[in-house]
Amino acid sequence: MKQPYIVGWGHTPFGKLDAIDLEQLIRDAALPAIESAGLEPKDIDAVFMAHFNAGFAAQDFSAALAGVAIPELRHTPAVRLENACATGSAAIWAAMDALGSGRIRNALVIGMEKMNTLSNQQIGETLLKASYVKEEAHTPGGFAGVFGLIAQDYFSRFGDQSDALAAIAAKNHANGVHNPYAHMKRDLGFDFCRNPSDKNPFVAGPLKRSDCSLVSDGAAALVLSMEPLPGAKFAPVRWRSRTQVNEFLPLSRRDPTRFEGAALAWGKGLAAADVKLADLNFVETHDCFTIAEMLEYEAMGLAPHGQGARVILDGVTRKDGKLPVNPSGGLKSKGHPIGATGVSQHVMAAMQLTGEAGDMQIANARLGAVFNMGGAAVANYLSILETV
Repeated sequence: MKQPYIVGWGHTPFGKLDAIDLEQLIRDAALPAIESAGLEPKDIDAVFMAHFNAGFAAQDFSAALAGVAIPELRHTPAVRLENACATGSAAIWAAMDALGSGRIRNALVIGMEKMNTLSNQQIGETLLKASYVKEEAHTPGGFAGVFGLIAQDYFSRFGDQSDALAAIAAKNHANGVHNPYAHMKRDLGFDFCRNPSDKNPFVAGPLKRSDCSLVSDGAAALVLSMEPLPGAKFAPVRWRSRTQVNEFLPLSRRDPTRFEGAALAWGKGLAAADVKLADLNFVETHDCFTIAEMLEYEAMGLAPHGQGARVILDGVTRKDGKLPVNPSGGLKSKGHPIGATGVSQHVMAAMQLTGEAGDMQIANARLGAVFNMGGAAVANYLSILETV
């Protein structure tokens, strides 16, 4: 089956954006995406809105905001997609399916979230709606508590992994210094991330503040088409493969220290793309917590179960390593506005593959991957992308 192309993109800064409403976020991401594709709003055949919300904003039915924010989209079909922290990829997949059906020619995917409208306690309660509520809704510490329990279980089985988690956090913050869209452009260093302090206290189990992604507002957008567009500002980027694999929602029904659904996604995605992990020039992966990135090393096949720490401690995933992971800074530095995250990851990958990543650039990047997950590795999405 022929795969669509990324032909344009836009991205707002991520951060605490109190003065910017949802409509402005849409404009700030979508209009540059449309313009960079060499199109006008009237050329967009459908809008796919990625917006988790779940109580972050009073306004629901957010697909309809596209026409409010950009009046030229008033009569353009629009739909909202939601799949927890993989909401952005869910919207991309829906757009790709619509393009593949022949129903539309040019799709606009917008991912957005305003999380900082709520208190920290309310944010935690809202995010826990993406857990198995019957069993996990009262986990202390919110989703950090969920991953804190995963980390605690992993540590009890395989030993203290604090050095590895601190190295992942330090790597991603060092990378994020060079990302103009990042929420936190600050190189924290290994010592700060490794040692608990007043500024870096324990949050949940063995996880400190530096192990947790940031609560962010922001938006990102992509324009997808079945053909390269002659007026596009950037070279097109094409999917070699795309994969979605789901997993049990309750952690009680699986080994929480193994991301088995993610491993299946990686196996299927690489096989469908007819490439090996060693062929990739970089990966943008879902580091909502540092323990998640380490378990994703094992899921992608960089290390056997229980040995993910050696990947980062050996420097494999550093920017100058064999397989750079999160050269953008990842969710850890860039931020994690839930609905925008999957779209943002694809924007970061497209920038790398077209040589537009500035100081984040991996030299000669021609083939990359994006892994975006919803919940604790429940909805697992993998894109293998290449330069045309």
